[in-house]
Amino acid sequence: MSVPLLHLQDRLTRLSIAPALGASLANWQARATGQALLRPADEAALASGNPRRLGCYPLAPWSNRIAQGGFLRPDGWLALAPNTGHDPYPIHGSAWQQAWQVEHHSERRARLSLDSTVPFAYRATLDVHLHEGCLHIDLHVTHLDLAATWYGLGLHPYFPRHGDTRLHAEARSVWLAEHGALPSRQAEPPDHWNFASARTLPTMVVDHAFSGWPGTCVIEQPGAGYQLVCSASGAEHFLLFCPHEQPFFCFEPVSHPINAHHLPGRPGLRLLEEGESTSLGFRMHYQPL
Repeated sequence: MSVPLLHLQDRLTRLSIAPALGASLANWQARATGQALLRPADEAALASGNPRRLGCYPLAPWSNRIAQGGFLRPDGWLALAPNTGHDPYPIHGSAWQQAWQVEHHSERRARLSLDSTVPFAYRATLDVHLHEGCLHIDLHVTHLDLAATWYGLGLHPYFPRHGDTRLHAEARSVWLAEHGALPSRQAEPPDHWNFASARTLPTMVVDHAFSGWPGTCVIEQPGAGYQLVCSASGAEHFLLFCPHEQPFFCFEPVSHPINAHHLPGRPGLRLLEEGESTSLGFRMHYQPL
């Protein structure tokens, strides 16, 4: 399967985007060295048609999992079915599983759009911009359904993981689960999950949401000769996913913790009426060391 790609570049980096695969970023590389700045996607990954094998994809109109088969809106219950074959919960919204349209494309910029009716009507735009080694991603979503609905947004980047990869990302708390359920309580991050100072990633599996994030992080790749200095807007939480013995990890800026639709106060979610909007932005600045 041949996947049409958009190509962007600035003086320091180059980027490819697959609009038909959920507006996914496929590859982001340093021009001088070819070094992968997101997990690299080869031809087999592209041919799979699965954004989960690419570099980054948008999360809308929610991030991560929702329990109980749906959630309550002001006008009643919205039922949701699982949307993958590997997870019992509906996960990551619906934008990543649809083809987006190209509204604009130039050497350094692209704007993609999606008019979705699943699981309700909304319009999403994704603006991608390269400037002097900084990748700017801006996700904007407008609710178009008559019934007011709770919204959350996020981005799901996959980063290369090496033995010396280090993360610096402050957080006030981590969300923990009871008896294998989805997370329901907050606790102070244990030492091995405390990234208030830069430290190597833990060897154990991590798949948790962190809250009280000021919106900045640094991903250090000393052996690969660079770091990414990152900042987010519209995101006070992040998800960290470190699978066992895999050459990647995920650091996901999100507007809300896992299963926020069923947490007290619905932390980070926004109730949008028809015509109202919400946004999330992320900047990743490539800096050679």
